[in-house]
Amino acid sequence: MVSYILRRVLQSIIVLLVVGLVAFSMFRFVGDPIEQLLGQERTQQDVERLREALGLNDPFIVQYADFLARALQGDFGISYRQSRPVAEILLERLPATLELAFISGFLAVTLGIALGVFTAIRRKGVAANVIMSTSLIGVSLPTFLIGILLIYVFGVQLRWLPTFGRGEVVDLGWWTTGLLTESGLKSLILPAITLGLYQMTLIMRLVRAEMLEVLRQDYIRFARARGLSAKAVNFRHALKNTMVPVITVTGLQLGSIIAFAIITETVFQWPGVGLLFINAVQFVDIPVMAAYLMLISVMFVAINLIVDLLYVWVDPRLRVDGRTA
Repeated sequence: MVSYILRRVLQSIIVLLVVGLVAFSMFRFVGDPIEQLLGQERTQQDVERLREALGLNDPFIVQYADFLARALQGDFGISYRQSRPVAEILLERLPATLELAFISGFLAVTLGIALGVFTAIRRKGVAANVIMSTSLIGVSLPTFLIGILLIYVFGVQLRWLPTFGRGEVVDLGWWTTGLLTESGLKSLILPAITLGLYQMTLIMRLVRAEMLEVLRQDYIRFARARGLSAKAVNFRHALKNTMVPVITVTGLQLGSIIAFAIITETVFQWPGVGLLFINAVQFVDIPVMAAYLMLISVMFVAINLIVDLLYVWVDPRLRVDGRTA
C-alpha cells in the first residue's frame, strides 16, 4: 500500500511539472504585460527597465525554474495589475470558489446517486421516466445557457433570487462565508444549481446504468433466493458493487466542478478565483494566471489520488498478494 501511494505521488508530481510547463509556455503568447503596466507616455528606457525588473528578459527555462522555486515557498510573485502578492489575492478569492464548488459537488453527488438508485429500482415507474427525460436538459445544455435561463426565470421574471454577486458575507478570519447570512444563501442557489446540474445528471445516469447491470448478475438472484430483503439486496450488495466506476467519474467531475466554475462565476459575477483568472487574461497578468492554473492542477491531482485510494477500500479485489495492484 505504501509503495502504491508513493508511486501515485511521484506520478502526480510529474503531472504538475508538465502542466506548469505547458501553462507557462502558453502565457508567452497571451500578450505583453508591459503594454498594460506602462502608459502612453512610456519611453523605451522605461520599457527595458521594467522588463528587467520583472525578469522578462531572462530565458524561458530560467523564468519557469524561478517560478517553481518561489511557488514551493508559497510565493507566486506580484500581480502586474493589482501590485499585490498573488498568494494574498488567491486567499481572498479562494473561499468563494471552494464554497460554491463544495455545495455544487455535494448536491451533484447526493442527488445523483439517490436519483440513480431510485430510477434503477423503479425503472418502469412514471416518476423514474419523468426524471430520466428531464435529466436530458442537464446533459444537453451548456453551463452558461443554464445559468442565463435560471437568471431569466428566477431573477428577472419571478424576482425570487439575486442574479449576481455573493451577497452579504461573514468574516471568519482568513475565511469569508455567505452560508451564515440570508442574502449569501440566496445568492448561492442559482450558481450552485448551474454548476452542479450537469455533474448531477451524469452521475445519476451512470449510477442507474451500472446498477441495472449489477441487478442482472447471478449473485443478486442468489441473494434474493436466500430470502434477503429488497433493501439488503439493493443497498448492501448491488449498490456497493456499482460504486467503483461511479467513484472514477465522480472524482473527475468534482475536479471539473472547480475548473468549470470559471464559466459560472463569469455568468453570475461570483467573486472567486475563476472570475479572477478571466480578469487576469484581459490584463495579461501572468503571475495570477500561472498561479491559478497550478492551483487547479493541484486540486485535480489530489482528487485523482484520493479516487485511486478509494478503489482499494471499495473493491478489495484490486489487491493482489497483499499488495495494491
